[in-house]
Amino acid sequence: MTLFGFLYWQTAGYLKSGTDEWLAREIRSLVTASPSQLIEHLQEHAAHDPEANRPFALFDAAGNKVEGNLANLPTSSLPADRPFEFSLNRGGDAVPFRGLARRLPSGDMVVVSQNVREMHEFRELLVGAMAWGGLLVLIMGLAGAASIGAGSVRRIDEVTGAIERIVKGNLAGRLPTHGTAGDLDRLVDVVNGMLDDIERLMHEVKGVSDGIAHDLRTPLTRLLAGLERAGRRAASVEEYAVAVDEAIVETKAVLSTFGAMLRISEVEDGARRTGFTTLDLAALVADVTEFYEPLAESKGVSFSLKDESAGSAKMAGDPSLLFEAIGNLVDNAIKFTPSGGRITVRVFNENKHFGIIVADTGPGIPAEEREAVLRRFYRAERSRHTPGSGLGLSLVAAVARLHGLDLIIEDAKPGCSVTLRGENNSTWPHLAAAERSGISGGGR
Repeated sequence: MTLFGFLYWQTAGYLKSGTDEWLAREIRSLVTASPSQLIEHLQEHAAHDPEANRPFALFDAAGNKVEGNLANLPTSSLPADRPFEFSLNRGGDAVPFRGLARRLPSGDMVVVSQNVREMHEFRELLVGAMAWGGLLVLIMGLAGAASIGAGSVRRIDEVTGAIERIVKGNLAGRLPTHGTAGDLDRLVDVVNGMLDDIERLMHEVKGVSDGIAHDLRTPLTRLLAGLERAGRRAASVEEYAVAVDEAIVETKAVLSTFGAMLRISEVEDGARRTGFTTLDLAALVADVTEFYEPLAESKGVSFSLKDESAGSAKMAGDPSLLFEAIGNLVDNAIKFTPSGGRITVRVFNENKHFGIIVADTGPGIPAEEREAVLRRFYRAERSRHTPGSGLGLSLVAAVARLHGLDLIIEDAKPGCSVTLRGENNSTWPHLAAAERSGISGGGR
């Protein structure tokens, strides 16, 4: 309604100002003429305006008409030099006029006017059209609001029903979305993403519980059996000492597993990020290869380091965590590469990315298991009898996430290639994306 009122005010004002400008021009031309020219102009105007749609006239000081086609003064007191409106009787109807009067130095009064009936009719037509338009807009607005409201209530009911089903235990359920860019759909997408993370975390918790039960059952069973056997059969101090040593070994293995789990939780908590410093990745990798080179030689595995970073692989990180993560990759490669095989560690800095690649000539990891090996306690079938807890690659994945690095497992043909890759020109490469990626894992 405010818009309609503004349009009416602007339109009516424009029509009125056009009439007032014309009246002002006409009266200026009349008052600047001599008395004889003024009479002549009024006579000519009356001849050209027989229907008196634009009546002009000259009145003396007493209000008597001197010349023109306006019979009488519209009113006894005319406002000087200010437009006014009055009515004239035409065929029994009161016809509206708009006029302008100016008093001459002689005391006479010049009056010019114009029939504004069409302008009044147009204004009435405009008011009617706006009234009907406003009513139509109001009806359509109410109908649209009712429709949108009903649709919103229906959507909210659908979302509420889905939430109730999820709360009752259906973690695979998701909130319905219509695939639009609306506010509710954007909120639903965020909630569905959160539900995906919750479901993933619940499966991980279950997997960790199952893994703990499976992987700790064997060493605890051996520990208990050894102690019971010693209690029944040991007859000398030496036999008891052997049993105690075996129990210590099994206990250390169990504590090592729990230590690795606590280490992963500490890394995933992100508290270590506050201690990040700028480090040279190539120098760190050189320390790792130097540490593990004797182990590779003892197994008869060729071990080489290629630094292709030209000394420019700088990044922000925790040196001890990165050393441990890269060491796990190298240790895995040595563990699964047969005697006579080859392990290559390459540091690179090319285009937009930098990082390291650990490649071996071992059995590799099948494509369908490359995501699973990152889960805690997961072990591929071929590595079931290899020493380890299945937490090595879990720790690597956690450290990679903490440092904003991508962890990529590929086929080396033959063997396995594992890449830790970050983005150049960023102090915290890929940090936000890495925290959202949700990679979690175990080992092979």
